[in-house]
Amino acid sequence: MDFQVIGKVLPRKDGIAKVCGQETYPSDVVVPHMLYGVTLRSPYPHAEILRVDTSAAEAMGAVCVTPDDVPEVIYNERTVSIPEKTYCDRRVLPRRARHVGEAIVAVAAETEEIAFKAMQAIKVEYKVLPPVLDLERAMAPGAPALYEEIYLGDQKIAVENNVACERIITVGDPEGAFARADYIVEREYELPRVYHHQMETKTAVCRPEPNGGITVWATTQTIHNVRQLLGRIFSLPLSKVNVKKLAIGGSFGSSIQMNSIIPICVALALKAKRPVKMATSREDDVYDHTKFPARIRLKVGVKKDGTIVAADMRALVDIGAHQINSYPLLGCMAGWYASLYKWGDFRYEGRAVYTNKVPACAMQGYGNPQVNFAVESHMDLIATECGFDPVKFRLKNYVGVGDEFWGQGPTVKSIIKSCGVEEMLQKGAEMIGWGQRRPPREKTGRYRRGIGMARGFHTSGTGGPKPGEVIDYSSATIKINEDGTVDVMTPVMDLGGGTGEAAVKVAAEVLKVPYERVELSRVDTKTTGYDVCTHATRGVYCGCGAVYHVAQQVKQKLFEYAGRILEENPGDLELAYAAEKGVTIIHAKGFKQKQITIGEVARLAQIYSWGTIAATDSLRQKNCPPCFVAHFVEVEVDTWTGIVRVPRAILLSDSGTPINPDMVAGQLIGSLSRGLGYALYEETEYDLESGKLKCNGFITDNKIPTVCEMPRLADIQVYFAHTYEPTGPFGAKGIGEAALNSVASALNNAIYNAIGIRFYRTPITPERVLAALEGGDRDGN
Repeated sequence: MDFQVIGKVLPRKDGIAKVCGQETYPSDVVVPHMLYGVTLRSPYPHAEILRVDTSAAEAMGAVCVTPDDVPEVIYNERTVSIPEKTYCDRRVLPRRARHVGEAIVAVAAETEEIAFKAMQAIKVEYKVLPPVLDLERAMAPGAPALYEEIYLGDQKIAVENNVACERIITVGDPEGAFARADYIVEREYELPRVYHHQMETKTAVCRPEPNGGITVWATTQTIHNVRQLLGRIFSLPLSKVNVKKLAIGGSFGSSIQMNSIIPICVALALKAKRPVKMATSREDDVYDHTKFPARIRLKVGVKKDGTIVAADMRALVDIGAHQINSYPLLGCMAGWYASLYKWGDFRYEGRAVYTNKVPACAMQGYGNPQVNFAVESHMDLIATECGFDPVKFRLKNYVGVGDEFWGQGPTVKSIIKSCGVEEMLQKGAEMIGWGQRRPPREKTGRYRRGIGMARGFHTSGTGGPKPGEVIDYSSATIKINEDGTVDVMTPVMDLGGGTGEAAVKVAAEVLKVPYERVELSRVDTKTTGYDVCTHATRGVYCGCGAVYHVAQQVKQKLFEYAGRILEENPGDLELAYAAEKGVTIIHAKGFKQKQITIGEVARLAQIYSWGTIAATDSLRQKNCPPCFVAHFVEVEVDTWTGIVRVPRAILLSDSGTPINPDMVAGQLIGSLSRGLGYALYEETEYDLESGKLKCNGFITDNKIPTVCEMPRLADIQVYFAHTYEPTGPFGAKGIGEAALNSVASALNNAIYNAIGIRFYRTPITPERVLAALEGGDRDGN
């Protein structure tokens, strides 16, 4: 399909501001008469706060907020799910610290230096309680309890054996199906806690307003959910709470929830009756959030012809000290599992468990990379043990067009309408030289190379024919100015992947206006309708879907006004871009001589007092199409050092129509780096005595891949499948999180092909590789 701007590589709207250091991030915000806030954090993993003495800090002129100064509201920071499915256990400042680094007292002063000195002067009397830092011990009878009671929606519920929540799903008769299987393969996989490593830490600025309200500038992926939650916690009418939309320096899911310092900052500002700014250090941020770890046991039954007939997955998740919506996580993990392959009859059991560790939250995939590692490693294992070709085995069993897809677990189901899996697997196999791949037994010497592959997907949003447990709709406003330029107003956050550019391109394409004549407006919660959040890879499909929906309404309004002027039926008019004049015209179909520019229409509408040509509306997408990916990688294992190198990678994606093809490629290449870290390097390990991170929060001791660990750009190939999603704006669906999901799995499978050892736990560090090689362990754990 020939588009005017869709699929074209064009300058980013925020590009100049970002490269020149002129973009405004929350940390750049300065308000007159502003105080600076800091937090005192618990040195213990589990302790009751008996007494707080702030007198010395207050003698320095500091304003202090303790657990006694904040509202007695129990909430969940992440308000994406419907209330009756949301578990709540958090206060602004707790009376009982449940992990090392949890903020317990806040201080604001004229300078950061004074604030830190005042914070150090605060005296806290603790009653140290026994912590639980091990998943199995946490569930044991008699283990120390993190909570006796929490809330599910408005209902108080008891917590037993530190089990935060669980989900059990059975489809068909899996036990009967296993009895009919010719082969049954069962293994356990373990994925660790990993820090997000987003570039920007968390900042919040709160200014009390003369009318008793507040204005907030904060690091967030959802300005409207922050607004609503602050209104609820502090009993403020939403008309008096305004949250500004600012640029964000990356997030990877760490700001889907309202970050913990935001309500603390508001509490300080309301008590001080002055603006307050708080910015977390990197060390504080490392102690604030982490990727969900997972222990997954997977059992699969297969017939001799390669048909899967049964599966059973048991997932245990250590969620840490607080629920940041672990219940929907368990549902999503069920969905990622149920929608990768046609399992026949299957069972899923997921359990989330409290421990005295940093709270876990979404990070690039919300449980998908964890499930994918287990399933795709298992598919390779089955293929090896049963004598199937791994690519053909996947092609025989994948979920594709016409099949049911669980986009966000069992309550969000839709039918797949576009799928590039077959094209990607066949093309990837051709590009990597799959037919020439040798088995591990034929490889000798110090350096051994292997080729592996894996496939995955992610949902584009959380919509379905019927609304499920997840809130999902977006709003947009579009206005035609009197010179024919266009303003687009959307609350959808751009996390750096180009969602803003996509919104501009969608509006420009519908209205046939040049890209450079469409601009994104600065907005906030008072000037926009609701958008749930930039998460679930929904920015393009849902957020830009709303822009497309509203642009069509603006187009009809243009036709209505132009019809009056040209004395034509609006249905007999169409838009066109007159490149020779550099203007967008409306003309009679089949008779271009009868025309008028959209700027002239807008200007005459003003002169005749017809009104501004604009529209505001919301859209709930009734689908959540999977964006598919496949990864074919080559690794080189140094059998003397255990170091794994990646000389070559083939990255394939099906995102429908790529609205920003350069940014889709960027997502794929960037996610290769993130996946390398997840597979080979990253883990936030704990001292099981003190409850502290072994890295002490320092990223210098928490390594991630650099450009040195990546393949050369010339050795990375990107391929886009030729698909069109009929429910997406101009055939588009998402890519963001999907780009990561099968990277670690492909690397694990390639390592097996290189040295004949399969790993069931990440990271696959040089130490673990050497231990497996030296021990002759074919299962490297």
